[in-house]
Amino acid sequence: MSDNLTDTEIVERLEAGLERMPKLRRQIFLAIRLDELSYAEIAKCTGLSVEQVERHFAQSMLALRDALDGAPPIPWWKRILRRVAERWRR
Repeated sequence: MSDNLTDTEIVERLEAGLERMPKLRRQIFLAIRLDELSYAEIAKCTGLSVEQVERHFAQSMLALRDALDGAPPIPWWKRILRRVAERWRR
């Protein structure tokens, strides 16, 4: 994240990142961060498994990190290919 962003710019980027998320992912993120619900509670309410809730939350965090960096979201398959390539280089 760029250190020279104002608080207003940070909030705007986070809001834009939230708006770009799929509805379910946004709801899971807000339930965890604002409502302080556990993964198990959210899983029970949504009918998802705890692992699926964890995955949605992790993806929401990545999306918000990308929104703060000003970078476009990187598709999951490109992130995996990047990791595989890094391991091959070792």
